[in-house]
Order: sequence, then structure tokens, then C-alpha cells
Amino acid sequence: MSAEVTLENVAALRALAAETVELARKAGADDVEVLVHDGSELSASVRLGEPELVQEAGSRGLGLRLQRGGRCAITYTSDLRRDALVALCAETVALAELAEPDDAGAPPDPSELAKDVPDLDLYDPEVGKVDAAWALRQALEGEDAARAYDPRVSNSEGATWARVIGVTAFATSGGFVGGYRSSYASLVVQPLCDDPTDPTTVKKRNGHWWTASRFLAELEPADEVGREAARRTVRTIGSRKVETQECPVVFDAEVARSLLGSVFSVANGSSFWRKSSYLLGREGQSVASDLFTLVDDPLRPRGPGSRPFDGDGLPTRRNVLIDRGVLTTVLCDVYSGRKLGRRSTGSAGRSIGGSPGPTTSNLILSAGTQTLAELLAPIRSGLFVTQMMGMGFNPVTGDFSRGAIGFWIENGELTFPVSEITIAANFDDILHRIDGVANDLRFRSSVASPSLRVSHMMVAGTSK
Repeated sequence: MSAEVTLENVAALRALAAETVELARKAGADDVEVLVHDGSELSASVRLGEPELVQEAGSRGLGLRLQRGGRCAITYTSDLRRDALVALCAETVALAELAEPDDAGAPPDPSELAKDVPDLDLYDPEVGKVDAAWALRQALEGEDAARAYDPRVSNSEGATWARVIGVTAFATSGGFVGGYRSSYASLVVQPLCDDPTDPTTVKKRNGHWWTASRFLAELEPADEVGREAARRTVRTIGSRKVETQECPVVFDAEVARSLLGSVFSVANGSSFWRKSSYLLGREGQSVASDLFTLVDDPLRPRGPGSRPFDGDGLPTRRNVLIDRGVLTTVLCDVYSGRKLGRRSTGSAGRSIGGSPGPTTSNLILSAGTQTLAELLAPIRSGLFVTQMMGMGFNPVTGDFSRGAIGFWIENGELTFPVSEITIAANFDDILHRIDGVANDLRFRSSVASPSLRVSHMMVAGTSK
């Protein structure tokens, strides 16, 4: 498709999705769902002042999910010609006859389907007007600013400016037909610097900073992104371990976002019916500090994860997962809701060629009233985490252990950089021990969190 998306593009894809539903019904399907996406991507990267990669590509795809006699089959194709779609529908019906029946896999009742498609302001035509030359200049400006920030910035992993625009349309045999257009742009800068503090080896310290939005005018200036990336990189020079101990831990807003992802992994219908969540049976109970309110809001205008309808064709809605520490909602699609004997929360997501499943939209931890400095102020000795590594989280037991990088806090101030350490605690304890939430909430991605303070965790470093 062209770099600009029009309302005519949306109408054409809606018509294609609806037509494919009818083709599948004629082929013998009882119930049909069709998801179509048409989009384009541009990525422009530089490294050490020279263009490294320019990639621009379009993608079109149609996913077909149908039921015949209570049996389900899913297929997808990039060939959207009518004769190809006729053949696809016939093949998918044949595949369904080979599947095992699954009552929970039936489509939603037509009365539950969305009746309209709200305009959430998810598309900026200016994003589509960006060409490769302009994108390269932005990436170069960001990297140049990083390299000029400090002489210790000696190398670079590059800078990349990227954008995605497209149209999504969805139609079902239950009568729903909807579509919308969207855009998203980002810039990331990744400088490297030498760390001469260890005479036995030459270490490289890396860092990054980024900006992103659905709207071009809302991106931070490229040179500011580069300077912030360099500042974050240079300040890690001289990183060292600390002694193993239990102490307060503050999670920077950037890294706190990953904690929210862990919460969702145990607060969704799929993990509940599979009994793979330590939160099972705890709805209506305290699962976190009363400072902790977690919301999933797909209707946020211009939100990075906003969507006007979900992957089942149901209307989306704002869901409060945790309200002042109490687990109030687990996100469900139609399938997981049926498995649990409850209704969908309008939280289904799906990819082309994939089954629907519960997912988040804009997962947001409510901001507190304190500044980050006020969050640090009472800490006599503790850890400020700016990066975590590894995947050390067990959703069944809640055991949590991750590698960490950050800064040591002394008397409320950040002092020296810290690396090669591990932080650990049971995740249930982590959430309950949150005793401070900052006001530094920013909406650049579909998961957003302010900085958090946990009263105490185990920090493993060197032995005393």
C-alpha cells in the first residue's frame, strides 16, 4: 500500500473482510471470523555517522478462523485475489472437519459484538509522509548528539528511526464489520563508551534512550534523545558490585514497566483456566500495596495500545485489574472466559493466522504524587535499578530473580553505578512491599509505569 492511509483504504479492507466471511459460509462454514491487515514499515539506521540500513516494505495478510460442526480451523494468506480466497475457504472448511470439537471455541453471541467503532485518533498522516532520507537525517542527528556529548562516548551501536502505518479490518458471521487505521513512529539511540576504571580489561558500557508516539509532532527532538542516551551511558562508567544484603530497591520508570508485564502474565483468563498463576483464587483479595492501581485502557485517545474493538469483535472497555492493591479483574477473551464460566472483558488480541487470546492494550500503573527525588530521599542505603536482564519469574510460585544494573543510593542520593548483581524476592512480596510511587508516568509504549519503591529485597553481589 502507499505510505498514506485513507478512509477509502479502511472501507476497502472492511469490504474484503466481509466478502471473505460470505465466501467461507458458502464453502460450508457455520461461523466465520476474518482479520485483514495492510500496512507498510520504514526503518532507517546509521552507525558512526554512516547509513547502515534502510528497509521499507509493505505487508498484506488475511487470517481466517471458522467453525464447522463445533470444530475449528485457522489459516492465513497474503494472496487476496478472489479466486485464491475461494480456494482458501474450501481448504479451511476441510481442515476443520479433521479437528477435535471444542465447545469453548464457539464464536461470541451476536448480541455481544461491538455495535460501532469509536474514533480513537490513532493515525497521523504526517507519519506516512516520512521518507528514507528524512528518517536517516533524524537517526544521524540523534547519534551525532550522543557522540558529541562526552569524549568518553567512543563508539556506537547505532541509531534507528522507524515507522509503521496500516489498516486493520475485522468481520464475523455474527454481523460485526469494523476497521481502523493506525500509525506509530520511534527513534532509539544506542551509544557505547569505554570504561577505563578496571586496569585488567577494557570494558564497554552501553546505554540507550528512545522516543515514540503515534503522532510525529509528539516525538522528542532527535538531538535531545541522543544526549539523554549518552548521559545514561556515561554515568555507568565505573560500575561495580555491592555486598550481598537486603535493602530498599527503587525501580526506574523504564524498568518498572516489565513488572507490569509480569502482573498481567498471572492476571489473565488463560493463566487462570490453565491453573498456571499464583493469583488463582485470590480475586477480591489484597495482592499488592494499596498504592498499586493497575488499569488496562484500550480507549485512551492516541494510546500506543489503543483499539476500538477486540480480537473477538467485542467492544473494548477500560478494565481495572488491581484497585488499590485488591485484585478485581483478570483479563479474558471469549474462550478463556467460557473456560472460567464468566464473560469476556473485551480483551482479546490476535495476529493474522492466530487464535484469539487475552492480551493488554494500554496497561497503566496509576501515578503517585511524589517526585523521583522524594522517592529516593528517605533511603539511607539501597539500590536504584535502571535495567534488568534474564527471565527469572515463575508464574506458578511467584519466585522472582533477575540480573540488575543501576546505582547505589546513599542518604537519598545516587552515588556510584552498580552492575553484576541479582535482585530477588517472591513477586507477591514485591507488590505488597511497594511503599512509594512516583509521578513520572510517561506514555510512549503500550505499557506505562512510574518509578516504584519496594521497601526491601535481597540484592546478591559479593560476599562479605
